[in-house]
Amino acid sequence: MQPIESAILTHLSQDPIMARLIAETPNPKIFNDYADDVYLALLESIVSQQISVKAADAIFARFRALFPDKYPQADALLQKTTEELRTAGLSAQKIKYLQSVADFSLANSLARTHLDSMTDEAIVQYLVPIKGVGRWTVEMLLMFVLDRPDVFPIDDLVIRQRMLLAYPERTQGVTGRALYKVLHEIADAWRPYRTTASRYLWRWKPV
Repeated sequence: MQPIESAILTHLSQDPIMARLIAETPNPKIFNDYADDVYLALLESIVSQQISVKAADAIFARFRALFPDKYPQADALLQKTTEELRTAGLSAQKIKYLQSVADFSLANSLARTHLDSMTDEAIVQYLVPIKGVGRWTVEMLLMFVLDRPDVFPIDDLVIRQRMLLAYPERTQGVTGRALYKVLHEIADAWRPYRTTASRYLWRWKPV
């Protein structure tokens, strides 16, 4: 993801609350660990599910070390036994999910050139049939690997919590579907740069 342009910040700052939040928050860190490698990013996202960042990094490193050049090519991954993969610290369920990514990649393109021709929602629908990959996972892929500018990951708990704190006058006492509707209405003001707004929400530290 490229450094945030002043035009994007100017647009987002038309929302006074977002303007204050941006002023209070350091520029979000740039993440692009996979150099547009969607396949590897999907594997890492599955390994990292429901465990700490430190544990995930260690397990993913051991997992990659099982393969030549530390790259788990799909055919090589599918040839590994469950016992071999368990030595990396992977659960049986996560092994099945990793194998599902490998199976998918052999039958369907994960090339950046292919995905770039698709809309955000089309990519979500394209990838969620993979076991272990849900909407949130694909939205993180859209934001941090495919560099899509207008993603609003409303299912992310931190995003919702920060929005409740930043916009109490619009969200207090609102729950369920009504709350989701209000949050979408708030985020509509950030279009077409909801990705940047979300990155600021993650980085913002409420007083």
